[in-house]
Amino acid sequence: TDEHLDLDDGRWEDIHVVTGALKLFFRELPEPLVPFGHFDKFIAAIKMQDPTRRGRCIRDLVFSLPPAHHDTMKVLFRHLSRVIEYKEENRMSVQSIAIVFGPTLLRPASEEGNMAMHMVFQNQVVEHILNQYSYIFPD
Repeated sequence: TDEHLDLDDGRWEDIHVVTGALKLFFRELPEPLVPFGHFDKFIAAIKMQDPTRRGRCIRDLVFSLPPAHHDTMKVLFRHLSRVIEYKEENRMSVQSIAIVFGPTLLRPASEEGNMAMHMVFQNQVVEHILNQYSYIFPD
C-alpha cells in the first residue's frame, strides 16, 4: 500500500516483527517468488552432481524467471547476503537463512508428495543462490 511507515517508531525496534513481516509477505503471495512452474526445474538442478553444471543451470533458471520475480530475488538475496555478513552477531548463517526462507520462496503448487524431502532441496536451492550470488547476479 501507499502507507508511509516510520521505521524509527518504537514498535519496529523488535527485529522479529520486521523479519516476520518480510517472511509473511513472501509466504502470502498467490505465487511464490520462484513460480510454481519453475519449482521442479530448480529441484532437478540442485540435484545435479556436477557442481559446474548445477551452478550454470541454477543461474540460467534464475535468469529465466519473469522480470518482477528475478528483480525481487536479486534485491532480496542481496539483502540476505548482507544479513549473513553479520552472522556472528545475529546468528543467521547461510544455512539458517536457507532454512527460514527456502520453503517460503520456493514451494510446489500442491503439497502432495514428500514435503520433508522437498524442504531439504528447497533449502539447498536458497543456500546455493546465496553462496553464488555474485555469479548468478553479476553487476
